Amino acid sequence: MKDKLKELKMRDWTETKAHSSWQIFKIMAEFVQGFETLAKVGPCISIFGSARTKPGHKYYELAVEIARRLAEEGFGIITGGGPGIMEAANKGANMAQGRSVGLNIDLPFEQTSNPFIDRDTFMNFDYFFVRKVMFTKYSQGFIMMPGGWGTMDEFFEVATLIQTRKFTQTPMICIGSTYWNGLFHWMRESMYVGEGNISPGDLEMIKVFDTADEVVSYMQEFYTHNKLQPNF
Repeated sequence: MKDKLKELKMRDWTETKAHSSWQIFKIMAEFVQGFETLAKVGPCISIFGSARTKPGHKYYELAVEIARRLAEEGFGIITGGGPGIMEAANKGANMAQGRSVGLNIDLPFEQTSNPFIDRDTFMNFDYFFVRKVMFTKYSQGFIMMPGGWGTMDEFFEVATLIQTRKFTQTPMICIGSTYWNGLFHWMRESMYVGEGNISPGDLEMIKVFDTADEVVSYMQEFYTHNKLQPNF
């Protein structure tokens, strides 16, 4: 029985390795499509947030306003292409006749594309890691609206890339102080003061705002002193 199980495991592993070798071509195709599409769009802001937030909710409407105001300033808006906050941000960009990008992901639930994405910038991804590269390479700022697991994944990914200077210093903003203050308190008291796992400046690189006016003013101020360019 033990030998039989070992034989089955080795056969399955061999088949998996063969599949992985061909998989690289699909991954490369997603990178090529993403780079070619987004390089033509120009400077963008990535907006993240929950797919479950409904129209009429204060954060949905705030995302619409923030995206609209940023689009009026000349920025394209990149979202995950789905419903909720993503839809709100694409809607705001669309209202201002700005570029509205949707980086959709194939999921077994939740994720369907919203109707406010420019058809020539809509992309569908199989791989989360390729999609996250697209969010980060061409974005001139990152706005984190309230969200769940996916938003937290993107929050810490972007924070790590900025903190380690893997790409150009880029504005990172969290919207909704009542939503984010608990996390920032924990990071300050546990990660910094308690264990010394981060430095004081690591938290200062992230801003927490509550209004579209604050976001737009901060972006305007930042880019009077910094270049608009791809992050890597």
